Amino acid sequence: MKIKQTSFLFIALLNLFSFQLLAQNTVIKAGHFFDARSGKMLDNQVIIIENGKIKNVGANLKINKTDTVIDLSDSWVLPGLMDCHVHITSNLSYRKRNWNDVDVTESNALRAIRGSVVAKQFLDNGFTTIKEIGNDANYATADIIKAINKGWIQGPTIIYAGKIIAPYGGQSWGVNPEHEHFWDWEYIDADTPKEIIKAIRKNIYYGATTIKMVTGDNGIYDAEDIKVAVTEAKKYGLKVTVHVKMGGQEATNVIAGGAAAIEHGFGLDNTQLQLMKDKGTFLVGTDLAFDNWYAYGFDSAKSKSWVNIDVDRLKRAYAIGTKMAFGTDIVIDLPGLNRVQSNLKILENWKLAGIPPSYILQCMTTNAAELLGIEKERGVLAPYYYADIIALKNNPLNNIEAIKTVQFVMKEGKVIRRD
Repeated sequence: MKIKQTSFLFIALLNLFSFQLLAQNTVIKAGHFFDARSGKMLDNQVIIIENGKIKNVGANLKINKTDTVIDLSDSWVLPGLMDCHVHITSNLSYRKRNWNDVDVTESNALRAIRGSVVAKQFLDNGFTTIKEIGNDANYATADIIKAINKGWIQGPTIIYAGKIIAPYGGQSWGVNPEHEHFWDWEYIDADTPKEIIKAIRKNIYYGATTIKMVTGDNGIYDAEDIKVAVTEAKKYGLKVTVHVKMGGQEATNVIAGGAAAIEHGFGLDNTQLQLMKDKGTFLVGTDLAFDNWYAYGFDSAKSKSWVNIDVDRLKRAYAIGTKMAFGTDIVIDLPGLNRVQSNLKILENWKLAGIPPSYILQCMTTNAAELLGIEKERGVLAPYYYADIIALKNNPLNNIEAIKTVQFVMKEGKVIRRD
């Protein structure tokens, strides 16, 4: 009798355990599903999610009675978007690039608080992964990442550069000798291979998961300098991305040195763009729109001229086939807009350049994931990938501006927003 009772209890517990396992699944019914690899929109797909990752995707998949079903049959469902060039702790005054004032008046704690607010704005607006590329005071973003990981605040996955590595002076200008190293708040001086290696190791120690360098502002790195950085970063599984404002010799050196990407590159010529294509070097163009350039204090004529530069380089890069990843680089919120809304102004330039919406979305998903080194875990909606999923009210393949109509956000299987 005792044996039968024990067996019955075991079977009951086993059934309860099995029921609990089945109940963990979340199912999304996607009326329209963006296949980021092909750039096509599929209809009537089902996404099954288990323990924060996608278990299966397809049409007519079996749904268990215990599954939690989220009906997005009237929505356009996409992988979470990615922005590969952000500064979440920075916000300068409208039409005044007051970097020095900010460095003096804003503490590291204040920068971190701002960064946590902006990080949540990114997540709520469908950007589930961002690359924080520096200018975050004394490693303020490292603490934001810790707070997200501890569950204290909500935010996207953050790929983090730490302090920016640059020739003497960082990106400062006009600092008098009495205030030498004022720029150390956000930069690490590195003028020799040994200094570059030490700077990389310091950044890694304080939480960096990517490396950013600057060349051409206060000195130009040789190709060998870039190679040293790439080799050192690779030991730790990290990639190197380099700020090159225009083009010239500094850009050629970065490409030859094997960096993963050039940030900005407004003046890249066709030879350099072709070389980038051949070597697999990404362009993160940060193509600011008229309103963004105007916010920097430029007059209307200069703002328009920079838009023309953006659009021309975008057209040429796309025509040549240079790999591109989406990045914004906005540090001034436009009046009445939050950071993400200010960022998305740059879509105007992508449209002016005639870039197809499907490719823009790939630059925000699969291309971005490849650049960030997370292409095996994020960027597409496929089995074994994290369930970073968003849904839009309108079809982004008809108009890329539809990404402004986010109505659903899921991060690693957890619903963050549902309108």
